[in-house]
Amino acid sequence: MNSVNPETLKSLVCQHITDAKVEVHCYSGDDHFEMTVISAAFEGKARVMRHKMVYTALGDHMRAAVHALALKTFTPQEATS
Repeated sequence: MNSVNPETLKSLVCQHITDAKVEVHCYSGDDHFEMTVISAAFEGKARVMRHKMVYTALGDHMRAAVHALALKTFTPQEATS
């Protein structure tokens, strides 16, 4: 598991957070990513718990293929504010 593309990361998150709207961009090399995730599943959760949900969805990719992840998480209401 040496490299991964943005579509793979998006797919993994969408499989685990089924209502998620996800945008992923590579910003340096092939292992630095920016990701925005919008989901009602984040309602009432602190930022650290939201990030853990995304990290869980990415699984081994977070330990191997992703060197850096700039992550933003929002509920649908937060995203429209």
